[in-house]
Amino acid sequence: MTSTVPAVGTRTAEGSALQAVLLDMDGTLVDTEGFWWDAEVEVFARLGHALDDSWRHVVVGGPMTRSAGFLIEATGADITMAELTVLLNDGFEDRIGRALPLMPGAARLLAELATHEVPTALVSASHRRIIDRVLDSLGPQHFALTVAGDEVEHTKPHPEPYLLAAAGLGADPARCAVVEDTATGVAAAEAAGCRVVAVPSVAPIAPAIGRTVVSSLEDVDLPFLRGLIHHR
Repeated sequence: MTSTVPAVGTRTAEGSALQAVLLDMDGTLVDTEGFWWDAEVEVFARLGHALDDSWRHVVVGGPMTRSAGFLIEATGADITMAELTVLLNDGFEDRIGRALPLMPGAARLLAELATHEVPTALVSASHRRIIDRVLDSLGPQHFALTVAGDEVEHTKPHPEPYLLAAAGLGADPARCAVVEDTATGVAAAEAAGCRVVAVPSVAPIAPAIGRTVVSSLEDVDLPFLRGLIHHR
């Protein structure tokens, strides 16, 4: 876990039980889930294998080890996990170097959280090298800390990343609102005991107790997030 600015202590947003907001990155704040799939298709094409489009739902939102392991097994490609991880990160980094579109509402939401001094963390299954590149566009000043997938023992869907983020912000996970776009990320946040807002990017996510599903970040603002905790 690496802080991009000094972590804050225990602090409650004024007038609310909300203590922190924890946000996923790919597909939630930046429109990059398709970039990962495109990089995977390109790498395996060079290895002589075509990926089945139905596999996209299997690999989306998961840790690199799970996605890479699945694709190696599914294709029988002659490549190691370590070699494939480097190639996929290289392909993805090349794509975000050319374009990095933000999801609708992302810039507005981050600015609103910053204006009201709500402790905020970026929690991603992507590796540190990728997070740091994306932060150049998102603005590192918007996050008190960031958690990368290659810096935790267990990444999503394990709750560790969100538990670490909450602890780093001095917040009770039950008073944290998490914004996620995949079932894998939602599972991690819910296992950590957080309230979840799901904004599905590639595959649908069903509403459930403790989980709210919206169509866009345009539907999410600070009063909305405060209401999630207030109405526990």
